[in-house]
Amino acid sequence: MVNIASIIDHTLLKPNATYKDFKLLCEQAVEKRFCSVCVPPFMVGSCKQAVIDTDVKVCTVIGFPLGYNSYISKLIETKEAIKSGADEIDAVINISALKSKDFEYVEREISLLRKTASKKILKIIVETAYLNQEEKEKIAKIVLNNGVDFLKTSTGFAPSGATVEDIKFFKKILKNNVRIKASGGISTYKQAEELIRAGASRLGTSKSLQLIDDEYE
Repeated sequence: MVNIASIIDHTLLKPNATYKDFKLLCEQAVEKRFCSVCVPPFMVGSCKQAVIDTDVKVCTVIGFPLGYNSYISKLIETKEAIKSGADEIDAVINISALKSKDFEYVEREISLLRKTASKKILKIIVETAYLNQEEKEKIAKIVLNNGVDFLKTSTGFAPSGATVEDIKFFKKILKNNVRIKASGGISTYKQAEELIRAGASRLGTSKSLQLIDDEYE
């Protein structure tokens, strides 16, 4: 089994989080050696400074949490985030466009996000809670065809998050060509272990400390 801390994006995206909360998040990430802190775009610069000279990366969210933003605004967000120091970009797809079967729009958006993110890690959030199996298959194939680094299951703001069934389903399509970030509702070591065994190679959670405490119980 992998060292779970090393694949966790230690996440804080609550709208009422304070500067003090983000400072603590970064301190925890450095102490526990989490893979990254996942924070809102406007906190990228200060969090980057807080983890400087450590192995902790700074991840941020784009088009969050609904994905309704025009792709132009998502591209601007992405450019600004990278300029501020973001190492990884987690972007929400336009779920409405996908469910409307406007696959051309979805593919254009993801393709441009890939180009804009350049060599930075790009994760595409597909929000599984709102998708049927046909839509999950379609978005997985679009992600696969556009050089994305990770497919991410959820924002954490939808009615449900990562499931073992979805991870296995995506893994069959993506194989080892696109990695999977399980996110949404992950709070125990057992749950994390099951998701990793199913094929996830990164975990997004705001319950990181609770999760790794479970690991040693």
